[in-house]
Amino acid sequence: MAVYSLSFSPICLSQLVLQLAICFNIQQIFNFSLVFVTVDMLKTPDHQVAGHEAGVGKLGPLVDDSGRFYKPLQGDQRGSEEVAFYESFSSNTNIPEQIRKFFPVYYGTKVMKASTGSDHPHIVLQDLTSASPNPSVMDIKIGSRTWGPEASDAYIAKCLKKDRESTSTPLGFRISGLQVYTGEESGFYKPDRDYMRKTGLDDVKLILRNFVSSNPSSETGQGPGPDCSLVSYVYGGPNGILAQLVELKTWFEDQTMYHFHACSLLFMFDQRLTLEGARSNAVVKLIDFAHVTDGNGVIDHNFLGGLCSLIKFISNIVAEANDHTGTNGEVEV
Repeated sequence: MAVYSLSFSPICLSQLVLQLAICFNIQQIFNFSLVFVTVDMLKTPDHQVAGHEAGVGKLGPLVDDSGRFYKPLQGDQRGSEEVAFYESFSSNTNIPEQIRKFFPVYYGTKVMKASTGSDHPHIVLQDLTSASPNPSVMDIKIGSRTWGPEASDAYIAKCLKKDRESTSTPLGFRISGLQVYTGEESGFYKPDRDYMRKTGLDDVKLILRNFVSSNPSSETGQGPGPDCSLVSYVYGGPNGILAQLVELKTWFEDQTMYHFHACSLLFMFDQRLTLEGARSNAVVKLIDFAHVTDGNGVIDHNFLGGLCSLIKFISNIVAEANDHTGTNGEVEV
């Protein structure tokens, strides 16, 4: 009797599972597995700190091992408007080259198996955290007004309520989420979303200090507080986050091509590289462009105002650290 041995590559196996699920109408059973095992070996992002998350029956972003990020298009006009922005921005010759570095690389769109197991169109982008195994990440939504000019009354009311209950209205920005890598044993400090939604004016400085500390904590007024041990490497210096924000501010003081409603700034750095004495590896990116509109020759004061407010907070933290250490990490703002 002949004995045959069958073996499957991961891609073939995922195709087999997918076809069986479709043929026998049991996709719901395999939904959880299909998030992690698909034709392109997709998985949920490990370092997402805000926004819609993929899950069983829930549409959310996926990533692969090649460094690409797959963001599902929203079903209403927001999806098409985000694609329209990326297409416009990618081909716009009036965008200075030094400004393009603040935006994710855009690879187009693709219809593919979503986290729900169904075919769905996605925007294909650069996976911003793929280069670091343990990135510290912070997501900050910019602007005191987080809706576009064409928004419905119901949507405006929803956004206005959220803006007023957070720091968006008084400060021009709100911190949506963060994670801070504190070491191999302790892993990540990552406040849950409920805590982030409840943060107010008194919490903003603490959170910004936590991001550059080796001992982040959600407790105020207890213990020594965040040590800000990485502030000069991450926020300060000629290549730090503060310098990058100032460079962005200079562009926003002149650019009238786009208005960036409800967009976020993403801060990232690798603690290991920082502690090893490498030059600043802090990165600033703009993300989430579903509500971008034409500037029509007018400066985007809503975004610029929030950006200036954030710069002031971070400048104060850098200045306080310099006063304590005697170092000079100042950036002209």
